[in-house]
Amino acid sequence: MLKRSHKVAVYMEGHIYSEYGKMGMGVLRYLENKIVCVIDSKYSKTDIIDHYPNLKPVPIVNDVESAIQLKAEVLILGIAPSGGKVPPDWYPVIKMALSKGLSIINGLHDLLENRFKNLVSKKNQWIWDVRVPNFIPEIATGKAAKLNNKRVLMIGSDMAAGKMTVGLELYSYLQENNINVGFVATGQVGITVTGGGIPLDAYKLDHACGAVESAVLEQGNKDIVIVEGQGSILHPGSSATLPLMRGTCPTHMILCHIARNKSLKSIDEIKIPDLKKFIDLNEKLSSVLGTYPKAKVIGVALNTTMMNEKESNQIINKVEKDTGLPSTDVIRYGGEKIFKELLDSTGSDTNKKGYEELNVVLEL
Repeated sequence: MLKRSHKVAVYMEGHIYSEYGKMGMGVLRYLENKIVCVIDSKYSKTDIIDHYPNLKPVPIVNDVESAIQLKAEVLILGIAPSGGKVPPDWYPVIKMALSKGLSIINGLHDLLENRFKNLVSKKNQWIWDVRVPNFIPEIATGKAAKLNNKRVLMIGSDMAAGKMTVGLELYSYLQENNINVGFVATGQVGITVTGGGIPLDAYKLDHACGAVESAVLEQGNKDIVIVEGQGSILHPGSSATLPLMRGTCPTHMILCHIARNKSLKSIDEIKIPDLKKFIDLNEKLSSVLGTYPKAKVIGVALNTTMMNEKESNQIINKVEKDTGLPSTDVIRYGGEKIFKELLDSTGSDTNKKGYEELNVVLEL
């Protein structure tokens, strides 16, 4: 539904600095559309780069009316809270935006299309509920293991640990280096940014593996397929990691971890284990004693926000020493240290197109 020509406003009222604002942050960082503004009345008359210097300049305005004055055509709801509920005080804003002719992109579990379709009056106006499955998949059978490509799955030590961000950074890196790469989006941000994918947590559990497998097989002609991760095997509220592993049959993984956290964000009594042992557990779960392809974790992507330069470098060095793997914050320092590990893993043949300059040998 979203065309590249559409001008976008991102509604983030009260969530500029919230951990639930990752939808908005992901859109601001990766969406190719023109973003005319962010809406948050508290920070009106500032710019998003005043708060996040690594983003592109986008003015912050007070309300939807201001966004319309800036020629916004689409309003994206820029939050991803636990449970996926639309805040009740956002409903009047949604109604007003629709009545003014704006289209809506909603990545939350609360579906809006049926509830508010009577307010859609313009010919080219629409509501896109991103978390609506578009097909019922077959039960997975491990077909992805037969593909002759590299399949890279993002895994995490917690929810919202950077799996989408690291996956999209890797995707951009490989595209810039002329690699034949595909991306499988599995959550609201990735689907919105790329225009396709599977809303994994909207599928029935029995269908989740099949949905992942189907999406990965569709990318079977790619030399490298990146699969956006969800959740964590450590989190008691997450069931996403195993369907992702079984559906992807990954050959490589990247662990994403919030550097400052010693326990789960929402459950302090659940401590994050030794990262090297956690990596080993994920690798063993993925391969199941060699039944599936051996998936090697090639690096640890750290989120070092709220740490100064000295602290971030100290934790990066410590993680590298403890795990024996390259580690970095891909937003703060770039991801090449980790991403090059993927390109440097060798195989028996060489794909000439796009790889000669990098001298990369792929498993074909």
